[in-house]
Parts: sequence; C-alpha cells; structure tokens
Amino acid sequence: MTPTAKENAGQDTDGTSSWRSTLFVMFVAQLLSIVGFAFVLPFIPFYIREIGVTDEKLVPVWAGILGAAASLTMTIFSPIWGWLSDRFGRKLMVERAMFAGAVITMAMGMVGNVYQLLILLLLSGAFTGTISASISLVSTVLPGANLGFGLGLMQVAVFLGMSLGPWIGGMIADIVGYRLTFIAGGVILLVGGLLVLMGAKEKFIRPSAVSLKRSGSMWTLFALPGFVSLMAVFLLFHFSIQIAIPILPLFIEEVGNLKTGVASTTGLMFAVTGATASISAITIGYLSDRLGHKRVLIVNLFITGLMWAAHALARNIPQLLVIRIVFGFAAGGNLPTMNALVGKLTTKETYGKAYGLMASMTSLGMTLGPLAGGIMASHMGFRWPFVVVSLLLSLVVIPVILSVKR
Repeated sequence: MTPTAKENAGQDTDGTSSWRSTLFVMFVAQLLSIVGFAFVLPFIPFYIREIGVTDEKLVPVWAGILGAAASLTMTIFSPIWGWLSDRFGRKLMVERAMFAGAVITMAMGMVGNVYQLLILLLLSGAFTGTISASISLVSTVLPGANLGFGLGLMQVAVFLGMSLGPWIGGMIADIVGYRLTFIAGGVILLVGGLLVLMGAKEKFIRPSAVSLKRSGSMWTLFALPGFVSLMAVFLLFHFSIQIAIPILPLFIEEVGNLKTGVASTTGLMFAVTGATASISAITIGYLSDRLGHKRVLIVNLFITGLMWAAHALARNIPQLLVIRIVFGFAAGGNLPTMNALVGKLTTKETYGKAYGLMASMTSLGMTLGPLAGGIMASHMGFRWPFVVVSLLLSLVVIPVILSVKR
C-alpha cells in the first residue's frame, strides 16, 4: 500500500491508526477555541453601551455591524487560507487561527470606543477562522466511511463551545465585568492553540507542481455537480441563522422583562441550545453516513425553519427556553451533513480550497445576516426577523432537493 493510500485509510505509514487520536485532540482544541470566542456573545450589545453608544435605537444597529464585521473580512480571506492549506498544510492554518484569535480577543477587552472594537473584529475575521481550518484538517485524516461521524463530533465541539462559552462568560461578566471576560476568552484560545501545536498529527507532504496542476484551480470546483448549490445552501443557511444573533440578547431582555442578570440568562439560552444541538449533531452525523446526507439535511432544514417561526410567538422566558431546546435538536444536524456532502463531492487534495470556499459563503451569510437583523429590529421590532428567518430556511431547501447529488 502506498503512503497516500494509507493516509486515505486513516493510518500512519507504520500501519497504526492515527486518525482517532488526532480527532480527539482536534475535538478538545475546537471546543476550547469556540468557548473562548463565545465567552463574549451574551453581552456584546451591553458592552456597546459601556463603551459609549447611549442611543438605544443605535444599540441593535451597532450590534449588527459588529456581528457582521468579522464575517466580512473572513469572506475575503477564507478561500486564501484554504488555498494556502493545500500547499503548506492544514495544521499550520489551525494554529494561525487560534493564536491570532487569542491575541485579538484579549485586545477587545482594552478598547476605548466602538470604533476600536470594530477594527479588531475586522482583523479577527481576516486572521482567525478556526472552524473551517479544523474541519479541513480533520476531513483530511478521517477515513471516508467515518466522515459524517467525525464531522458530527467536530460539530459537537462547536455546539458545546457555544453552550458553555456564553453561559460561563455571562456569569463571569456579571461578576467581574466585560473587559476581564474578553481577556479570559483569549487565554482559553491560547490553550487550544498550544494543544493543536503539541498534539495534532498531520502527515502532510507538500504537493509537487504536477500534483497541484492535476488537482486543478479553485475554479474547477465550480464544475463539480452540486458544488455551487451547496455554496448557496451554506450562504442562505448562515444568513438566516445570523439574522437573529445580534438581537437575541435584546429579545430575551424584552420577553423576560429583565432588569438584572441579563447576560447570564442569555448565556443559559445559548447553553441549552448548544447542549441539545451537540446531542443531535453526533447522532445525526452517524445516521447520515447510513441514511444519506441529502435526505437528512432536507428534514433538518425544514424543522429548523418551523422552530425559528416559533420564536416570534414566545411570550415569556419558560416558553422561549422550551423553543430553544427543540430548536437545538432540529438545527444540530445541519452543519455535519452539509460538510459531509462537501467531502463526498471533492477530493482530499482539494479539501482546503473546497472548505475555504464554503467558509467564505458562511462568512458572507454571517456578514449580511446581522446587518439585516439589526436594521429590521430597529424598524420592525424583535419578532419579525424570526419570521424572515423561517421563510429563508424554507427557501434554502429547494436547491438541496433539486441540485445536490446523493
């Protein structure tokens, strides 16, 4: 068996299995990185107030702008980092993303106004991107038969991070303030980067000029059946999700009529959603390897859309808590199946470019979504954006059904 064949089988050249240990290390590192980034999610709108935005009508607008800032630059830089990862290795890209994220997140706790925070978020989008970098690395070392399961496990790390991070970060923010919470998040990112540096294994051999020519340019991916449709799915799915993100803390404040403990309550909402989504991601990732990724994705997208519509009907915190729990179960399996479909359509030699393009579409959706959500909330209130989200997810099912190959 050639070295390439052994790598595709998830083995080292000495015949011992390596992908399991690397998957475990990347799971823990991804969990830490998402916790570090998500520490600040519950209180961004309130931090905006603290650093000088006093007009309440401008708070959701600035929350949308800041939510879109990192995604805007990530849209531009993700394909570039993906292209470089195919030439210089995926592990290097993960380290770059985590260490850069650590420095920038710490600096966010030291800003003096909202404009400085905006600049740091733009830099964050340009130099981070741990999720796409980690998925590209894990997809390269995983055997094909375990792709859905492994990517589901990585999504579990994302969901757990999105649940634990806001919850713990919200409690810390209520106790010690917002600035020290940013610094704590940066330290956690630093630990995740060191773990990848010392524990993740990648048998990367820089491809020759002939091999690079054979794998084709980034544009050749567009000719693959269903690839462009998947790009549209990534764009619309994340656009629909991100519409609600900047207004959710303010929506929770309004629904619960909360005067104190807003950050910790928001963190709890993120926590229960992340916990249920984690269970769903690993279960659905495993089942999609057997039932078909396309079929599972269609069902998940449809139910997720219904649950977004239910948000608009919530009248108190207990109702909203139940909706968030069911929403987590419905939404949890979307990204593992979407990423698995990308892996099935492309080859390992082009994973960096392929996942880089999907990350670009993800970031573009995450750029436009918060801006749309913030502006809509400012003019229409907090409930109507959830209705728009529901309609968009109903629309995104159509290209999946028509174009994405089994």
